Amino acid sequence: MTPAQPLRVGMVGYAFMGAAHSHAWRTAPRFFDLPLQPRLTAVAGRNADAARAAADKLGWDSVETDWRRLIERDDIDLIDICTPGDTHAEIAIAALKAGKHVLCEKPLANSVEEAERMTLAAETAAKQGVMSMCGFSYRRTPALALAKRFVEQGRLGEIRHVRAQYLQDWLSDANAPMTWRLDKSKSGSGSLGDIGAHSIDAAQWVTGQSITGVSALLETFVPERPLAGDLVGLGGHGDLSGDAPRGKVTVDDAAIFSAKFDGGAGAGAIGVFEATRYALGRKNAMRLELNGTKGSLAFDFEDMNVLSFYDAAESPDAGFRKIFVTEPEHPYVGNWWPTGHGLGYEHGFTHQVVDLVTAIGEGRQPEPSFADALQVQRVLAAVEASAANSSQWQKV
Repeated sequence: MTPAQPLRVGMVGYAFMGAAHSHAWRTAPRFFDLPLQPRLTAVAGRNADAARAAADKLGWDSVETDWRRLIERDDIDLIDICTPGDTHAEIAIAALKAGKHVLCEKPLANSVEEAERMTLAAETAAKQGVMSMCGFSYRRTPALALAKRFVEQGRLGEIRHVRAQYLQDWLSDANAPMTWRLDKSKSGSGSLGDIGAHSIDAAQWVTGQSITGVSALLETFVPERPLAGDLVGLGGHGDLSGDAPRGKVTVDDAAIFSAKFDGGAGAGAIGVFEATRYALGRKNAMRLELNGTKGSLAFDFEDMNVLSFYDAAESPDAGFRKIFVTEPEHPYVGNWWPTGHGLGYEHGFTHQVVDLVTAIGEGRQPEPSFADALQVQRVLAAVEASAANSSQWQKV
């Protein structure tokens, strides 16, 4: 067998998402047959010592301290962007213009205008065979992918209700320190864009419908937080007591909104969405429930290997039944472990690499495209506009 041609990857950023992406790039070709062979060629970070330590730990061959050097290198084919949202547009557009494929973490950008420029650059690059994709990794959870399959098969009939929640509790302590995720200039928004964007993408993807309007509320429960470490020029975390210097939180802590979907061939579903980082006891409850004319389904990432399904054609007192999504015929699962051996959070990123590399190798547009991510960005903007205008209905 002829060895697969290499796909030489340069990654920008090496923290939480960088570690998840690194694991995926290393793992994907070991469990899936790919048309190209990913190589972890270089990682970029501003701190040379920290970047070198990350490269050694995560398996990258070399280090750059400026992302522009990655783009200039002839031995880089793809740029993987794992940085805060305020840098996405500049890096992605420059990479695409240089002929590099791009994988960009979600949300695509910090504004609709940035996302529109990125989408235009992606569409222009695609004409030259240069591909791009936004990293909505929950699409690659086997149980959620099975939910989409059920909808496409017509097993739910016409979708009437969409309920989406993303519940975490890691910010519930008012003395938890400031991070870039609480700075609107860096992150674009708070729980809305950080986790709510996943719910918006998942709901639109599984239903096959787009959100056309919203009515929203945003709330910031803790307006100031202790500054930590480099935020106050300290070497460590500093004093996080009540006397510590405090910084202003400029994003939402929680978001709720109602939504109308376009319906495709049907009348269009109605939806309710909630995103918060203050739901004590909920660690990563990314939930989606759909109710249709023939059945319902429900998914919760805290039980990620299970899809709950109700078929109205069965006995009406049967209720939901649990489908353990660990069978080889289920999406992605056949490349992993024997029946009944579940998968974890990291597998979604591996499947993301599989789908991206396969699409690049076949010369077709991977999904979600930047245009798909732009639609999510428009929903995020509509939510913010509605919340700023006394929850008035806002078209997307």
